[in-house]
Amino acid sequence: MCDAMFDGFDDEFLDVGEVGLRVRYAGDGPPVLLIHGHPRTGATWHRVAPLMLRAGFTVVCPDMRGYGRSSKAPIETDHSQQSKRAVAADLVTLMRKLGHESFAAVGHDRGCYVALRLALDHPAAVSRLVVLDGVPISEALARCDARFAHDWYHWFFFAQPDKPERAILADPTLWYKGDPGRMGAENYAEFREATSDPDTVRAMLEDYRAGLGVDHEHELTDRARGTTIACPTLFAWSTHDDMEQLYGDPLAIWRRWAPDVRGVPIESGHHVAEENPEALAAALISFLGPSPSGRATTRPPGIAR
Repeated sequence: MCDAMFDGFDDEFLDVGEVGLRVRYAGDGPPVLLIHGHPRTGATWHRVAPLMLRAGFTVVCPDMRGYGRSSKAPIETDHSQQSKRAVAADLVTLMRKLGHESFAAVGHDRGCYVALRLALDHPAAVSRLVVLDGVPISEALARCDARFAHDWYHWFFFAQPDKPERAILADPTLWYKGDPGRMGAENYAEFREATSDPDTVRAMLEDYRAGLGVDHEHELTDRARGTTIACPTLFAWSTHDDMEQLYGDPLAIWRRWAPDVRGVPIESGHHVAEENPEALAAALISFLGPSPSGRATTRPPGIAR
């Protein structure tokens, strides 16, 4: 089964234990796991995935547990069912089911926290890490000021019980704005289906509730133990997002977590996979290594150590 967005990709629903995940995948080269953010699905990668596939990689694009058409876990009082640790464990199981014991992990937005947790909890599984448009949750909260609270108020609103669900579901189209021209019609339709489904909306909010609780605690424990990322890491940020406004030099923050980190800015708004897929794919291919297919690749400008 495949769709026009992912022509040539398998599209399956795979049991990974507590939940089942909808996943699109294709290729027979080095595996790359692409992890979406909020409130997207794996379809956000529909312009990047074919470029990676043509470069010779195996590309895997799941909907995270709770998101899109993946199943929803029973809600725990501490929201740990939607913790980044639980999601990371799902994805390790998924990749093993697809035959990949070791793989590169790429995460955007909320997915970057999952990718971080993958690298910290499963260092033998993650060969290379890419984090897009985010810093660790604990680092963001440690720097929370009036500007952050104003611009990122949704972190704290989404963590409240019940009210966010009521507000969003009263008019999902108004709350979760999207542009089918910019996103692509099929990606937009999938996004709109997800953001209009009450169970999916609640699960996506549980992501934020876990973020301010158990996820934050897990990161603080890592810092206290001196746990860092073992693999080479790339941090890429969108130049029209607010990473630099909020954090000055966000790459300096990632150096605390990843001894072998480099960075690259990408000319884009926040949803870089949809807005500038060519530049993102070029950065990923450059970082992940020479094209296994033997095709020439172009190193994007501005990569810094």
